[in-house]
Amino acid sequence: MLPEAFFHLLIYSAITVALIGGLLLAAWWLGGGRSSAHNSSAYESGINPTTSARLAWPVPFYLIAIFFIVFDVEAAFVFTWAVAWDLLGLVGLVQITVFIIILAAGLVWLWLKGGLDWGPAASRRRSPDV
Repeated sequence: MLPEAFFHLLIYSAITVALIGGLLLAAWWLGGGRSSAHNSSAYESGINPTTSARLAWPVPFYLIAIFFIVFDVEAAFVFTWAVAWDLLGLVGLVQITVFIIILAAGLVWLWLKGGLDWGPAASRRRSPDV
């Protein structure tokens, strides 16, 4: 016989699967799935679009976003370690030090490869003087 904890987990899983399935079915049924040129056109305050809505964002935009995510996650780990540093002891200190060294080595590697060179100064360095 299953322990009571597994029984509750089974009920929870069944309810979750049924709820997700029901929501997906409702979205499929209510969505209609009909598309036309009118439906796929952009709508901005009743004004018909004159150009494409697809804008090519420059690469630095994505790099800054990735840096933010990486260093935000790093900050979350470091802050978590800082809260429990007295419980983790020397082992925790070694682990967070290795973690920071790996991230710093990745940043140095990216810097040496030129991944951080963007903007007007970088384009002047790359273009030959005419």
